[in-house]
Amino acid sequence: MTHLWVRAEQRKNEERVGVTPAGAAELLKAGVQVTIEQSTVRAIGIEGYQAAGCIIAPENSWPSAPSDAIIFGLKELPEDGTPLTHCHIMFGHAYKGQPSGRVLLDRFKAGGGTLYDLEYLVDQAGRRVAAFGYWAGYAGAAVALRCWIAQQRDEIAGPVGVFKSSDALLKNLQEHMAQHNKTKLNALIIGALGRVGTGAADLLSTLDIPVTKWDMAETASGGPFPQVFEHAIFLNCILARPGTPVFVSESAKTDARQLTVIGDIACDPDSDFSPIKVYDRTTTWAEPALRVHDAPPLDVTAIDNLPSMLPVESSEDYAMQLLPSLLMLTDLDTGVWAQAEATFHKHL
Repeated sequence: MTHLWVRAEQRKNEERVGVTPAGAAELLKAGVQVTIEQSTVRAIGIEGYQAAGCIIAPENSWPSAPSDAIIFGLKELPEDGTPLTHCHIMFGHAYKGQPSGRVLLDRFKAGGGTLYDLEYLVDQAGRRVAAFGYWAGYAGAAVALRCWIAQQRDEIAGPVGVFKSSDALLKNLQEHMAQHNKTKLNALIIGALGRVGTGAADLLSTLDIPVTKWDMAETASGGPFPQVFEHAIFLNCILARPGTPVFVSESAKTDARQLTVIGDIACDPDSDFSPIKVYDRTTTWAEPALRVHDAPPLDVTAIDNLPSMLPVESSEDYAMQLLPSLLMLTDLDTGVWAQAEATFHKHL
């Protein structure tokens, strides 16, 4: 019997989960054994999983799970160097030249385990079967606005946190923006037709902020793109990959510009293919803005678990998209799981 073990997230500020109680019930009905770890942080309570009939395990007990259990989490594991013996479903961030990714792959190599990377779980057309993109874009645009608001007070943005809903997030932004002149506030989104860009555009449009929407047609020339500097906020919503053009070069720090906030929602600063060259590390919930130039200010925000700002909505959305693929875990030799395993071995 296929055994799916849903681990508690161990990363700070991570409250999401990839399967809901309703989804767990569907998996059980399909003959999949489902174990759910207890969690002190998960936004969706354990009671629904208990009612569905899941096995409940202690928090962070997955290392002692049966050897044939497939361990399912969203964000990365603790970087303790231990060999990984199980099959793991998660976002590995391991295939695009990231130094931490090589370390993760070496742990799998040492333990004989397998990584089914959620970022590379794709259908026959090469499209991801599930993504947090919309809520990443929504939250990423919100954080970029928080950075802009702080600049109006000659400050650097302070900590960000979790919101119970998107309505609560909007209300908070509206209250803060009411205190400032928005006359020169506008934004350019690259990747505007995708899930991430759509979420970012929806947030900005709801707040009546003018948005320039670019996608493949507008970036096909390969650059340079001086129009980026004509906007107060620039939001990058496309994943770094070979051939991605540079949107913001190192010289942007001192070039003439209206630009004061960069939201790298795709968040691949240590990738060889990063299209934004003015920074080299992610930012955090405690310090969401990295100031890369003082006068005029230029802040970069690049938080790599943005959807967890809205953990309930983003979990429910993602879990609904992913469930059809989870129901196929009973056959790892075909379909999306076989393809994900092949991608893993290609990079191992």
